This record gives sequence, structure tokens and C-alpha cells, in this order.
Amino acid sequence: MNLKIYKTGPLEVNTYVLTDEQSKEAVIIDIGGDFEQIKKELDEQGFIIKFILNTHGHFDHIIGEIKIQKNYPDIPIYINKDEAIHYNNINEELKMWRFNINSEILKPDKFIDETTKLSIGSNEIKVLSTPGHSKGGLSFYVDGMLFSGDALFKHSIGRTDFIDGDYDTLISSIKSKLFILPDETKVYPGHGTSSTIGDEKRANPYLK
Repeated sequence: MNLKIYKTGPLEVNTYVLTDEQSKEAVIIDIGGDFEQIKKELDEQGFIIKFILNTHGHFDHIIGEIKIQKNYPDIPIYINKDEAIHYNNINEELKMWRFNINSEILKPDKFIDETTKLSIGSNEIKVLSTPGHSKGGLSFYVDGMLFSGDALFKHSIGRTDFIDGDYDTLISSIKSKLFILPDETKVYPGHGTSSTIGDEKRANPYLK
């Protein structure tokens, strides 16, 4: 299993591209833009994009998928159904952040939750429900790597002052779903640098 990280979109989202050499499958997690360049690199290496996963529906994490659903409708886009308030109101969110962009509405291909079975090659992608930053926030755990979206950051946590955010819910999500993972688990957040579960247990001031 290989991982490549791109900074995409107006708020520099961490876009994660997982590839499996044996199956030649690729999975993309959260994409704020630059899809054509990412796809070109994957095509050159012979990888097929199996699906795109969304940790949540805030505009900076999904805006790159608008062109994907228009130009590459065969690539499925997965998100939790409770994120509808965000992808249905993407233009309002863009205005709130003072971005002069008019966007089409994202129409996901599949709604996913903790019961959804996902994989890349022979590796299971475990879906973890981690609301708090947003109502339908998800994290993804595969091959010792945790993709935490905007729930857990290096020595910090996600904002909870958005319309469907809740601080207590977020803290509970992190402690009950993420902190039970092995300490050596590598944490890859939606923005910023990586960490480990063990380091966050020891040093994250929000989670003491």
C-alpha cells in the first residue's frame, strides 16, 4: 500500500491518494482541486480510481469533485448522508468564506457509514463515524493509517462553531473511535502535518 499527499484547493486540503500495486486500484480521500494532475499521474502508472471518499462535506474538501462528477461520471463519490446540508449549500459556504466561485451541487453516488464494506486491493478500509466537526463526519482506517478529516489534527481538534458542529460530540468521537486504535497508528488529518495516535494521547491539550 502506497500513499501520496497533495495540497489542493483554496484552503490547502490534504488530498490523500492510496494505491495498491497488486490490484492497480487507487482510492482518493478528500479532494479540493487539481484532479486532472492527480489522474494524469495515476493513469501514467496504470492505476484505476476505484472511488473517492469524503471525510465530510465542507466546501474545501469537496469542491474538486464537482468537475469529477461532470467530466468523469464513472468515478463514484462516497460521503455520509448527514453531510447533505453542506454539499447542498456549497455556494453559501463559498460566499461565507468570501470566495467568488459559483459551483454546481455535488451529487454523491453512494452514502456510506460504519456498516459499509470498503477495500483497496486486499486491504479493508474501515469507516469510522466521527461527528462533531460536522454531523456526518467520517474517518477512514486502513493498513495502520488513519485519515481523520477535520476531526483530529496534530495537537489540535476540528472547529465546532459551524452550523452542525458540537464540541462534546467531537471529543467523544475522538476518544471512543480514534483513541482505541493502536498508538503507532499514523494520523493523517484534513489539513496540516501528520501525527500518531500515541502522540495525540500524550500531547493533545484538548484531549487530556
